[in-house]
Amino acid sequence: MTFELVALPALSRSATDRSEPLRGDEEKLAALWPKARMIVVDTRGRTLVADHGTRVVDRPATEFGDLPPVNAVLLGEQDGVAHFAVQMPAEAEDEPLAGRAWGAPELTAEPQWLDLRQAGATLDDRSAGLFTTAAALFQWHRLGKYCAKCGARTVLEKSGWASTCSGCGREEYPRTDAAVICLVHDGADRVLVARGPEWPEGRFSVLAGFVEAGESLEACVAREIAEEVGVTVRDIRYLGSQPWPFPRSLMIGFEAVADPAEPLVPAEGEIAEARWVSRVDVRKAIEEPGSVPGLGLAGGASIAFRMLQSWSGAGSTR
Repeated sequence: MTFELVALPALSRSATDRSEPLRGDEEKLAALWPKARMIVVDTRGRTLVADHGTRVVDRPATEFGDLPPVNAVLLGEQDGVAHFAVQMPAEAEDEPLAGRAWGAPELTAEPQWLDLRQAGATLDDRSAGLFTTAAALFQWHRLGKYCAKCGARTVLEKSGWASTCSGCGREEYPRTDAAVICLVHDGADRVLVARGPEWPEGRFSVLAGFVEAGESLEACVAREIAEEVGVTVRDIRYLGSQPWPFPRSLMIGFEAVADPAEPLVPAEGEIAEARWVSRVDVRKAIEEPGSVPGLGLAGGASIAFRMLQSWSGAGSTR
């Protein structure tokens, strides 16, 4: 039995034109600047979100100067309006960070600082696309300050989408690390879930891992599942993908079939617990969080959530 994703993963949504030719067109950017909008992302990866988590708060770009500041990145254009982002220090760096919090935050109508894990599932398409792109670019800026060839400082260009080495002139563009994520099921009504050692008791997701050099996506799926839980999979099939800028991954989703009779052997140090669960329990755990003892599932911002939702039929009449 196969299935399709019922909707795009939360962070794959977007409503703006990424406008690659516009990034280096200083004359056109200057013409668009008076009507442009700006979002602010702090150094902890958060932005202001309002209207019960549905909208990122943007401001007139002209509040930041008469022309785009050097640290502004162009996120895209929609209906003649250019959208930018700048990164600024967090107001309180010692404030406890809830970005990895396992429970969903309490969303309010008033603006509040939230990161993508907290707000990604509730944002509208435009806001989700803008915030995801900004988070990905600022992570690349943080990790790419120095040239990988000669070690000299890099200089950002093309509205934050390219860098040039100040020493050897080498150009570089935003990096993306490919990772597979696979929903393994038995071809009927059971799915394999696992928990990482740093996760709280009862919190589960599907299995994932990074693609190695010279490896195909399908080969990576088979290898990762075998390494992490000792299970052989077959009938590997692509489902969809989602950016995951923590710090710069592209999660490429698959489904595969395995035999539940095959012993599970969790990889030491990587998998704390793995088990098969029923479609009924997965569906109930998604529709009524906390209703299935010991079964908390991936958050709504992740492609893992969309995969489990789609496989289980949660939220449908299936």
